[in-house]
Amino acid sequence: MNECVGSESCAHGIRVLTRPFFVPGGAVQYGCAYLFAYEITIVNEGPEEVQLLWRRWLIEDATGLQREVTGAGVVGRQPKIAPGERFEYQSACPLETPQGSMEGAFTFQRADGSMFETPVARFLLVAAEQA
Repeated sequence: MNECVGSESCAHGIRVLTRPFFVPGGAVQYGCAYLFAYEITIVNEGPEEVQLLWRRWLIEDATGLQREVTGAGVVGRQPKIAPGERFEYQSACPLETPQGSMEGAFTFQRADGSMFETPVARFLLVAAEQA
């Protein structure tokens, strides 16, 4: 493993693409050894508007240590995504090891109030100096 590797998944008409990257020197401000950023693109390929309500991440470092992060929405928002539209955001993940991974799920709500979960396929975090 010598570079960050993104992922793509699709369920219930929602496609989720990830693009992770290492942030050299970024770890200092977070008080960690390594900092990774990631860009998420959520595309609504379904027939109706949906709203992203909840996120769940499972983060694993190179030692196998796992932590779960959950919360309402993403980056302080609970965006509504119309059919054919996309929502993109960036966030960061501090790690104590030069390699790790993330995977998870987003919970969405349809206009009729029904909810569903779309998985975010595992993506790899690798510090550039480890390449």
